[in-house]
Amino acid sequence: MRNKMILSAVASSLMLLAACGTSASETNVRHKVAVNNDYLKVTADGLSLGDKRVAEGDFFHLRTLPLSNGEILIGAMEGNTQELVLWRASGKAIQPVWKGEITSRVVEDICFYESNENQQLSVFLLGGRGGAEQRLLKQDEQWLKEPLVVRNMNVPFDSTACAVSNAEQKLYVAEADQAVWAYNAEPEVDQGRDLIAAAKPFGVIEGEVKALELLDDGSLLVLEEEPPRLLVYRQNEQGFKFDKAFAIDGAEALTDVSDLGNGELLLTEEDMTVMSKLTIDTLESKQRPVKKPVSQVEATLQTEPSPLRGDAIDDPAVWVHPEAPGKSRILATDKRTGLYVYDMSGNIVQELPVGRLNNVDVRGSWAVASLRDNNSLQLFDISADGGLSVSTNILTDIEEIYGLCMGYNEATEQASVYVNGKSGVIQQFVISNDGKMEKVRELSVPSQPEGCVVDDKTQRLFVGEEDVAVWLFDAAGDGSTSGEAIINVDQHEELVADIEGVTFASVDGRDLLFLSSQGNDSYIVFEGQAPWSLLSHFRIRTNTELAIDGASETDGIDVTTQSLGKGFEQGAFIVQDGRNRMPEAGQNLKLVPLENILKTIK
Repeated sequence: MRNKMILSAVASSLMLLAACGTSASETNVRHKVAVNNDYLKVTADGLSLGDKRVAEGDFFHLRTLPLSNGEILIGAMEGNTQELVLWRASGKAIQPVWKGEITSRVVEDICFYESNENQQLSVFLLGGRGGAEQRLLKQDEQWLKEPLVVRNMNVPFDSTACAVSNAEQKLYVAEADQAVWAYNAEPEVDQGRDLIAAAKPFGVIEGEVKALELLDDGSLLVLEEEPPRLLVYRQNEQGFKFDKAFAIDGAEALTDVSDLGNGELLLTEEDMTVMSKLTIDTLESKQRPVKKPVSQVEATLQTEPSPLRGDAIDDPAVWVHPEAPGKSRILATDKRTGLYVYDMSGNIVQELPVGRLNNVDVRGSWAVASLRDNNSLQLFDISADGGLSVSTNILTDIEEIYGLCMGYNEATEQASVYVNGKSGVIQQFVISNDGKMEKVRELSVPSQPEGCVVDDKTQRLFVGEEDVAVWLFDAAGDGSTSGEAIINVDQHEELVADIEGVTFASVDGRDLLFLSSQGNDSYIVFEGQAPWSLLSHFRIRTNTELAIDGASETDGIDVTTQSLGKGFEQGAFIVQDGRNRMPEAGQNLKLVPLENILKTIK
């Protein structure tokens, strides 16, 4: 239901007169924002809250964000020095947060984003030459000493303005007189974009867009500079829909719009001498569900990136040195070239260019990978010091080979390879001491699987059917071929397809099943026994101290409870990072101390 407010299609131009004494002048007010029952104003002389001068400077692009702790974050660009200046306000008290020169781009606009899910606060710096960046300001309750660039973004060349919806986790960017686009605001997400508004004949935009503003009811305001118009887009279940346009009479050109609350808007003119007020009708604000906080861990080691960009690194595995854990090796498949071997500093120590490998696993002195070039199994010998050499290649009759895992049966003293194809078929091969393989049986799931893992102790095989469920099979070569769906995607809101990586560990007698939930860039730990309770939902986010980015779009994962040396004495959780940032580079692996993940478990 619409609030009963007067709709003024024509703005009333208000000449702003200079104030006397030392109070802030209303003349040449560039931006004005309602803060704590007062107004925060920017002029050519500085920033003021009410009559109190906060800072001297030639400020532009005033932006504020009410924070979840009750404070208000304030930011502006200093025109003479190209410095970003940040403050935070609590009541009438305002204290500086950070000031520093921005040398990476000429800033056209700034926007703040607070993530309740990941407990992060960041700022977007929008450039006008096809680039933007997101800088982390605060993590948990800790302000960073200086903003940390967590990602660079490609935006339209003539980007002019931005706005952010915390609830929708979206960044909106105006492309001059052409369009308004929506991007994901979370740093560890896909960088695709959606069209929100367009120029004629596909939409109603006619002039250059100089400012964007989001109202509490979810409406998006688009301000055209010349001739001055304000476009209102209302949000429904299908997205944004154009509602109406206001022609601003008496103004020549507009540069900014500010929401003063209750449908009252303040429009700033280009020459900064006149401001116009406009009152619009607002919709009843809907109570939007707040994203629940997700547990957070941080990687303390990352591997060298793949020299190839795009989809390259897929699946990790670990070989533990029996005498010197610090000399252990991390393996990773590259879907274009072969196998990488890393030391425990993350350096590549071997490259084995055998072809397009998908998944890899290790048991004893064998590593086996699925080779997509000829739908085969590629064996590697592992020497006592962790060196790998190419061994036997075994052809399969799987049409499109895909995922793979290994297991060891202590009763038969035999290692097995479980390899699957995109059709849902799963084949088990037993490895003899001389490296020969024999197919012993065939299993299946209804649709495409990939990740799988074996609990050697109980001889259980877990298989991830990507869009649907995790299946449980008997891992023994003479066991039943019937499986049971034990964890279903549609029964857990935290689990979003695809289920890519699957791994298993037993810690202090407790069985734990780890999954990578690729659809929401997170990881889940389930009880490794019926009733398969969800124990932890976590993400890997930015390590600000070590400048290691988070992990997302993860394919393969692995876990070990054995020591891998300093920093990983109690084991490690290893993931493929599909979006390697800080800086942008080829895909790599991230390692998290296992004990940090165990702390998130219920």
